[in-house]
Formats: sequence, structure tokens, C-alpha cells
Amino acid sequence: MLVIKVTMIAGRTAEQKADPIHRLTDAAARRLDWPLDEVRVIIYEVSKDHWGIAGRSVTERERYPQAT
Repeated sequence: MLVIKVTMIAGRTAEQKADPIHRLTDAAARRLDWPLDEVRVIIYEVSKDHWGIAGRSVTERERYPQAT
């Protein structure tokens, strides 16, 4: 079994998550010559409060985009 773990900021719809699940599964099966039914994709969703970029959370960056 092959497991692909994806971490992304929460808030996407089920439909938006379905596309990368399909594409990652297909790409891994083709490139690694792995059976399609042996590929697993797990999406971990992280809140904007728990995702930091350059020392600030995404929530903070959205509230105060010009702050340094």
C-alpha cells in the first residue's frame, strides 16, 4: 500500500478535495507503477490559526496584510 499525506488549510469543499485525491492517486499509480487500488490519499486540514507563514498565522496575515 502507498499512502500520500496532504496537509492543507481547512475550508475547501468536498468537491475541491476530490480533484487532488484523484490526480495524486492517478499520478502515483502511473509514475511508480503501483496498483491504483493500493494507493491511499489522506488529507489533513489545519485551521488558519494553526498555519504560520513568516512568523504570523494565516488568520493574522489576512487581517493585517501590510504588517511586517
